[in-house]
Amino acid sequence: VQLQASGGGLVQAGGSLRLSCAVSGFAADYYVIGWFRQAPGKEREGLSCITGSGRTYYSESVKGRFTISRDNVENTSDLQMNSLKPEDTAVYYCAAYIPSLPGCHYADIDEYRFWGQGTLVTVSS
Repeated sequence: VQLQASGGGLVQAGGSLRLSCAVSGFAADYYVIGWFRQAPGKEREGLSCITGSGRTYYSESVKGRFTISRDNVENTSDLQMNSLKPEDTAVYYCAAYIPSLPGCHYADIDEYRFWGQGTLVTVSS
């Protein structure tokens, strides 16, 4: 199983970026995908997750600004990030796990067995 995140870069505050995660080695429609970030000197933070059926969950820090999606044909997930703030600056990661229960949990980092490399997002003020 491999995950590959991409799409990071430098953006001004108030701008938008779209991150993508390509997943291989899984059958497309049953695993959970989560998005996380880690800012310098801080712990990794769960942002959002999406189930195989497309049910979505968001942390309060990004709800209303970020949108998670997935394409089970292409085996990808995107994180559309709008209204970016300097405090959104971090390395962003996608990760996946095979669920045993309905729903998904963006905050339970240990539940995510498979991780991609990070992509850096820098938001300038």
